[in-house]
Amino acid sequence: MTHAFPKLHNAMWPGLVGKEPGTDHPPISLEKMLEMTAKAHVNGVTYDGVDLFLFHPHTDPDASETAIRNMADLIAAHGLKVGSLVAPVWPGTVGDSSMGDEAARKKFVLAVEKACRIGKILREHGVREYGVIRIDSATGTSTWHDDPQGNTAKIAKTFQEAASVAASYNERLAAEGEICWAGMHSWKDMVDLLEAVDRPKTVGFQADLAHTYLYLLGYNAEEHALLKPGYSDEEFWAAYKVMTDALRPWTIDFHVAQNDGSVHGTGSHDKTGRHCPADDPHGKLDIVKCAGYWLQGAKERGIEHICWDGCMFPNSMLENQQTWNTILETMIDVRAAHGWN
Repeated sequence: MTHAFPKLHNAMWPGLVGKEPGTDHPPISLEKMLEMTAKAHVNGVTYDGVDLFLFHPHTDPDASETAIRNMADLIAAHGLKVGSLVAPVWPGTVGDSSMGDEAARKKFVLAVEKACRIGKILREHGVREYGVIRIDSATGTSTWHDDPQGNTAKIAKTFQEAASVAASYNERLAAEGEICWAGMHSWKDMVDLLEAVDRPKTVGFQADLAHTYLYLLGYNAEEHALLKPGYSDEEFWAAYKVMTDALRPWTIDFHVAQNDGSVHGTGSHDKTGRHCPADDPHGKLDIVKCAGYWLQGAKERGIEHICWDGCMFPNSMLENQQTWNTILETMIDVRAAHGWN
């Protein structure tokens, strides 16, 4: 069945995250990522848009309105829209730790404000009609364990301040659940954090199939594991229901992905879910079926698009056109099974 929604997007940040100039995996330009995305097609179906990371070298977070509009023109020229935007909240970009000192937390909120400004320009241009601003806690898990309750409270306060800024721009913030981020490193801690923030109209959850799979296995939080090694299919789906029932009501942004059950990291992403090709023979997930658990009621939660996240794919894979055709085919299958009009 053909559905109009959700729109199908490709993430641009795989061209940046984990890439290092002067190595055999240098950053891939926004222009090249857009070109590969626009060329992908399956039986006449193409990507509808892209999600952006608002930092160098793809985007200057302090770029002038003219520069942002020029970028919007470039994206629109490829027949693509812009959806969700990743705020540069991490140390070394614009932001800093959301559970750091007052200066660090102010930088975190500033990063969100800069993202909201760019989002507003893109909306006024017409290239952006939907999507959220993506954040995380921008700090690792090790020091969080020194005072879980107190540190979660700090993160929640920072998120609340960021939410006030986002609301003033009519934006929503989606916190990405990922095992490498403090206070967000297990499904239970993620729920606790969202409840502590208590801004359901402005702050929600961004679910990624690769990262949330590791929630089930209890990486970085064994006490919250829902599966044990050697689990059966029946045990998997029972556990998946527990996790998605807890987080789905908060979910306002969604990444389609695959995971092989291992962790992987580069740079500040110390250990996180390994994103695998859509057709990876070692993939642990039935992508289409798993997506359905997250997309129940998606229209009512304001989701209008879904995005493929190929974060930390090697350059040889990112620059292979067939990679994007295979991914697009998988996303079409997700929309056919769970889409709406």
